Amino acid sequence: MSRDNYVFTSESVSEGHPDKVCDRISDAVLDAFLAEEPDARVACETFATSGMVVIGGEVGLSDQERLKNYMGRIGQIARDCIRDIGYEQDKFHWNTCHVLNFLHEQSAHIAQGVDKDGAGDQGIMFGHATNETDALMPAPIQFSHAILRRLAEARKSGAEPTLRPDAKSQISLRYENGKPVEVTSIVLSTQHESEHQKSDDIRAIVEPYIREVLPAEWISDKTEWWVNPTGTFVIGGPDGDAGLTGRKIIVDTYGGAAPHGGGAFSGKDPTKVDRSAAYAARYLAKNVVAAGMAEKCTIQLSYAIGVAKPLSIYAETYGTGEVEAAAIENAVRKVMDLTPRGIREALDLNKPIYERTAAYGHFGREPEADGGFSWERTDLVDALKKEV
Repeated sequence: MSRDNYVFTSESVSEGHPDKVCDRISDAVLDAFLAEEPDARVACETFATSGMVVIGGEVGLSDQERLKNYMGRIGQIARDCIRDIGYEQDKFHWNTCHVLNFLHEQSAHIAQGVDKDGAGDQGIMFGHATNETDALMPAPIQFSHAILRRLAEARKSGAEPTLRPDAKSQISLRYENGKPVEVTSIVLSTQHESEHQKSDDIRAIVEPYIREVLPAEWISDKTEWWVNPTGTFVIGGPDGDAGLTGRKIIVDTYGGAAPHGGGAFSGKDPTKVDRSAAYAARYLAKNVVAAGMAEKCTIQLSYAIGVAKPLSIYAETYGTGEVEAAAIENAVRKVMDLTPRGIREALDLNKPIYERTAAYGHFGREPEADGGFSWERTDLVDALKKEV
């Protein structure tokens, strides 16, 4: 049985966090190749440290000569990302950092399975949804993201000129009868301009934005506030800590409120089921909850490299289901083609829509007119109801 009364915590990191800088660059490279050719193959990894960005991995276009010419754009793509994030520090500046490109052609042994419409790798992927927020996301991760997104808006607009790009948030929520009712603690660490700014100064800046984002009734005199608890946070970003693509997989998904298959998303084209099948599983779980079949749902999919059909489909509703989990499993099989190609076509994933996913979560976002966040649609509700 699921617990009804407990405290649960999730964290988020900003677009300026070293790992998120790397995710952003990897996804920007992916978008650039998909804009050139919708069937481009990309598995891009980025490493960042003080004054340096290293990019590696595998890429593929149908025209090898065009692929060679395209490699010259990679450095500028990385610099554009760093500039937009806002890094102009002495030891990490978009215009002066070294960018090393070690991308190479995709392995023919991997391509042979994908070219037959099979999965790009074996693995398990999970999707999750819950009705505790309007976005059908777990509240702790959803509000942790929202706080940092709001602070980034204030920083970039010039409203808060002393804030810098690197930041982390963490929210602990008390649940009563399975629903969030109270914030027990708020943790916010943000990079700032001057060593003369202390924790109380930073709290004075960020607290109004945090209160703007969180439901007022959740914050009380008992809520603990920890703003820049170590004191000074001037040295940040890759100058303060090395970054790497794919190191924030729990931040990217459900904040620990659901299982995770272990595969990262950023830098991977949609033939990689680590990404596309995780999006499909979220799409299905969200539609199950939106259809009123359960208050909470997790969907697991599994694949083998070179094999098109999923090896298994599993549903869990944590005792909140209005229909049997087996009926949900049968229904999702019928309403969506869960082969890698079927997922790409259903969610229209062969588009340059990924750079925007690299910070503040891949889930719980609004579907966009150009196809971004298509997996957040709830257009399977009627089909699911019909099947059960």
